Amino acid sequence: MNHIPTILFAEDDALLRSIYVKKFSLAGYNVVPASDGEEALRQVLQNPPDLLVCDISMPKMDGFQVLAQLPKERPYPVILLTNFDREDYRKKGRELGADDFFVKKDMTIKSLLEMVERLLKK
Repeated sequence: MNHIPTILFAEDDALLRSIYVKKFSLAGYNVVPASDGEEALRQVLQNPPDLLVCDISMPKMDGFQVLAQLPKERPYPVILLTNFDREDYRKKGRELGADDFFVKKDMTIKSLLEMVERLLKK
């Protein structure tokens, strides 16, 4: 039996979160939603996903804070989501161990799906 990869989507925008869940579920992934950083951290520590997609700007705990609290040697890649293509965000994300960076306004769901597939193959 094939393993179905689990993706944890941490996104505080309910509409966007529901779109990600629907699109990635249709693409054959098991998708676990989280509506804020605290929920994302709790879920990822209790049941590590195959990949974490985490928005930077979220209530309670932002994506950088989530990333900083994850184990340094983790078996899953992390994609940071943002509305802003800022070099300081990219630099901080890389320093904290993010594997990739997705700018919501410049990219499509299809490009996010391709990014996820590439990282899961590593």
